[in-house]
Amino acid sequence: MRTAKSHSAKPDRGISASKRVEAHLRKAIHAGKLRPRQRIIEEDLARELEVSRGPVREALLRLERDGLVVTTSRRGTFIRDISLAEIGVIFRMRAKLEGLCVRYMRENSSIDASQLLSRTLKKLKTAAAKNNEEQFFDADMELHRTIWKASNQPLLYRTLNLLMNPYIFIIARGYSSRIPLANRRENHEQYVRMILKTPLEKIEAEVERYFGALYTRIFDHSSAFSGFASADWTHNLENPFAPPL
Repeated sequence: MRTAKSHSAKPDRGISASKRVEAHLRKAIHAGKLRPRQRIIEEDLARELEVSRGPVREALLRLERDGLVVTTSRRGTFIRDISLAEIGVIFRMRAKLEGLCVRYMRENSSIDASQLLSRTLKKLKTAAAKNNEEQFFDADMELHRTIWKASNQPLLYRTLNLLMNPYIFIIARGYSSRIPLANRRENHEQYVRMILKTPLEKIEAEVERYFGALYTRIFDHSSAFSGFASADWTHNLENPFAPPL
C-alpha cells in the first residue's frame, strides 16, 4: 500500500504506535487516498510509518471491527467495498434514527435549534462558494452531527456515529459529487427549513421522506424505502414544503 506522506506519519509521543497507524489509515480513507477494494500491505505500511508489524496488525483489527477493512486468510487485507443494497439499508436506518433525533431536538427546550443549525449552514455556504469539496464534506457531517447531539439522546448519538462512520460518508460522497455543490447546499438549506418548520407530529415521516428522495437522487436507483412511493420522495426533495403529488 502506498499513501501520501503526511504529518500523521510522524511519531507522536502522546499516542501508541497502533493508534497512530489507525489514525493514519482513517485519514487516508477519509481523504479518498485509499479506495474500496485497495489492498493494504502490512510491510509497506509499517515501513512508511516506521513501526513494527505488531501495531499495524492491531490497528487493522480495530478497523475491521468498525467495518472499514476486510481480511481474508489467503488474499490479505483490503479496504471494504459496500454494495448499493447495503447503502440502501444504511440510508433507511439513518432516516429513521435521524427523524427521532430531529423530534427530540425540537422538544429540547434548552437549546436554540435554529441558531445552532444556522452556524453549520454558514460553513456549508462558505465551502460551496469556494467550490471546496473537502470543506463541504466536513461541514455536511458537522450539520448532521449537530442535530444528533442536539437531541440530547446519547444512545441515539452513539448509534448514528457507529452507523454513519466516515467511510459510509466517503462512499456517499463519491456518488453525490455528481451533483453541483450549489445544488447540494440548497438541498441542505431546504432540509433545515423543513426540520424546523414541519409540525412535530409529522416530522419523523418527513425526515424519512427526505432521505428516501436523497437516496434515489444520489444513486439514480429505485428507492430502497419500500414503504413509500418513489415519486413522492423525489418530489419532496426538490420542494419539501409542497404537497405530495
